[in-house]
Amino acid sequence: MFALADHLLHLEGEALPRDVSAATAHALLASGVRCRAPVSGAVYGTLLNDRHALEALGDAMNAPPYKALPRAPILYLKPRNTLAGHGARVIVPDANGVQVGASLGIVIGRTAARVQAHDAFDYIAGYTLVADLCVPHASVYRPSVRFRARDHFCVIGPALIAREYVSNPDDMAIHVDINSAPRFSATTSTSVRGVAQLLADVTDFMTLAPGDVITLGVPHGAPVAHAGQRATLAIGDWPALDIAFAAQGDAA
Repeated sequence: MFALADHLLHLEGEALPRDVSAATAHALLASGVRCRAPVSGAVYGTLLNDRHALEALGDAMNAPPYKALPRAPILYLKPRNTLAGHGARVIVPDANGVQVGASLGIVIGRTAARVQAHDAFDYIAGYTLVADLCVPHASVYRPSVRFRARDHFCVIGPALIAREYVSNPDDMAIHVDINSAPRFSATTSTSVRGVAQLLADVTDFMTLAPGDVITLGVPHGAPVAHAGQRATLAIGDWPALDIAFAAQGDAA
């Protein structure tokens, strides 16, 4: 089992995460602390789970290599080297920048295999904010490790919020600011599969373990950040997630 009571934060330099109230979480973050990712299980990204993303592809979905709309969730792994927390410093590989995808992260509370949609929420410990970063690219066929699995390309947190504090994960506002200027707004309501259906469809062919995270998917139109910029991501009224972007060779 993976369980929490309220808001789980893992402060940088501390061996174990803290399970604290929302007010305490906000106060700690306001003091300028940096955090580690509040989870340590496997992290799976979900591709093409946004209606606007499918609409943008248009007729291309019926041509090679796709040939049809996806019939099952399209997943990719965010390996351990990608994991980072609030206040992370991310290296931008080139002048094209880094796409900053904000996504709802679903955190598994107990072993989930062949879960039925009507029971799905019983398998969820809580939710978190996932900054699913990638090198900008046009193709979404067979997600490239080189584009998506660079160091610190999966920034999670700052907090993990217990399930009972999230009344409707399928209708939450998502915002991304770059250098304090609003750059992107979306909502989880545009997902092709909502939280329960996604969990049911994924666990139909694979088992998820306690502490694993699966993202609902990045909404279409995520902004791009460049070296020297900072991104702030938010879902609903949760604590915001901050990321600094730097060029290769910049001093830490």
